[in-house]
Amino acid sequence: MEKQGTVLFAHGSGSSRLSPRNQFVAEYLERAGIKTHLFDLLSEEEDTEKNRFDIPLLAERLMAEAKKFEGPIAFFGASTGAAAALVAASQMEVAAVVSRGGRPDLAEGALAKVRAPTLLIVGGEDGVVIDMNQEAYRQLNCEKKLEIVPGATHLFEEPGALEKVNELAKEWFLHHLGV
Repeated sequence: MEKQGTVLFAHGSGSSRLSPRNQFVAEYLERAGIKTHLFDLLSEEEDTEKNRFDIPLLAERLMAEAKKFEGPIAFFGASTGAAAALVAASQMEVAAVVSRGGRPDLAEGALAKVRAPTLLIVGGEDGVVIDMNQEAYRQLNCEKKLEIVPGATHLFEEPGALEKVNELAKEWFLHHLGV
């Protein structure tokens, strides 16, 4: 019997389950047979600049949501949501993590404790975030891969950039969730 798994989306600062980019990725993963779950880490009232960067709070919310699912889970994090996904993955069993334009630097001391296979995807034109991801990559002690999408900026809005993210994430999740 095939393993079943679910990818939970951890949105970045100022984003929500209604993010067109994350919905685009989730729909692509669903078409590939991968279950996805988009939800808000913060309520509208809680969505403040301070809370958007409260990585322990965001990670706690992500872990609480993950406990609602049976079978393997994986995380797809964007921006500060990637840091929350990595912190959560350092504290619980997770099949895989994918970070899109993530801020793994905000995961602080959790990176060395992550055991889940981790894919970091960064836009080739997102210089500062490339540096942050390269440093995070060095700190990870798990199966890991860093993919730089040529010509893409932080939000992957360039033609074909988000499609490349979709393909990379799909392959990573299919391999590690065993779907």
